[in-house]
Amino acid sequence: MSFSLFRASVRNAATAGSLPRAQLRNQLRISIRKFSTPPPEAPAPKSNTTLYVGIGAVVAAAGAAFYSFSDSGTNAVKSGVQVAKVKTNFVPTKEDYQKVYNKIAGIFDDAGDYDDGSYAPIILRLAWHSSGTYDKESKTGGSNYATMRFAPESQHGANAGLNVARDLMENIKQEFPWISYGDLWTLGGVAAIQEMNGPKVPWRPGRVDGVQAQATPDGRLPDASQGADHLRKIFGRMGFNDQEIVALSGGHAVGRCHSNRSGFDGPWTFSPTTMTNDFFKLLFDEKWVWKKWNGPKQLEDKGTKSLMMLPTDYVLVTDKIYKKYARAYADDEALFFKDFSAVCAKLFELGVPTEQWVSPEPWIMKNVEEK
Repeated sequence: MSFSLFRASVRNAATAGSLPRAQLRNQLRISIRKFSTPPPEAPAPKSNTTLYVGIGAVVAAAGAAFYSFSDSGTNAVKSGVQVAKVKTNFVPTKEDYQKVYNKIAGIFDDAGDYDDGSYAPIILRLAWHSSGTYDKESKTGGSNYATMRFAPESQHGANAGLNVARDLMENIKQEFPWISYGDLWTLGGVAAIQEMNGPKVPWRPGRVDGVQAQATPDGRLPDASQGADHLRKIFGRMGFNDQEIVALSGGHAVGRCHSNRSGFDGPWTFSPTTMTNDFFKLLFDEKWVWKKWNGPKQLEDKGTKSLMMLPTDYVLVTDKIYKKYARAYADDEALFFKDFSAVCAKLFELGVPTEQWVSPEPWIMKNVEEK
């Protein structure tokens, strides 16, 4: 069954008010969700024995190296596990990272009744929020040090609810202790996009784990209640132009807002676990009105009153420059996927020095169905 036909039928039904929201979500889960193949079995214990023994043997030396590196502004900070990885001559290959990808993809469908039946959107949000703190002037923030592990960054309002994603990824980390948190979280974002029927996103490892002192200040992520100038300021600080801002906003095709986190509430599209260009289509095709409620200012579709748009979403059709890009993406999903892939790859690499990359060129990771 084609996704476009299904979305049309669901949308018509929602407009007519014939399907309760719970039933609609169940239909979406059943009809749209992709079920990944089982994750590969963990390697035999002997394959990691050398690594674990090495970790225990060099933990003191690793700690010394950690603080030695952190004292220099020109040297990368290395965690104890990463130092141990080098000491024991354990050099992960692309195939090792593919195993991590597969394991991450394998947890998406374990969400049960959480949100719309998938953890993929919140894993993607973790990757984005941990990368979007970059400041091109001070060269601080970004995905390199995974500083959302620490307070106060973990407690910033924009990161509310991401403890769910961090806890899920911590379980993966325990199985693959050699991977840095920055690599793990961004690889999770890549897996989320690709496994939700989105485009391939180039990715490569090389991020290292930092310390609490490198956590970023509050206010570096977008404030959804603001307007076009705010978006240009926030994303311009990261190094993005107007076209990239609009393309990255298309990530709102998936997921939803929660009133107990951001204050806003509801999904942006009728298929919140599937990557499409529907976010842009709906911006133009639906009649949007201000929601009458006790929460923060947000818009709802006049027809079904089941969808929402943030003030920062709506400026994509009111700002003349943003609007031309939003219209192009509404009219051409292939163009949106191409640009979204490129801007996500750029986002996930923010703050990482070139010399840290394991590979000179990014990799394309296989979807679970391709293995």
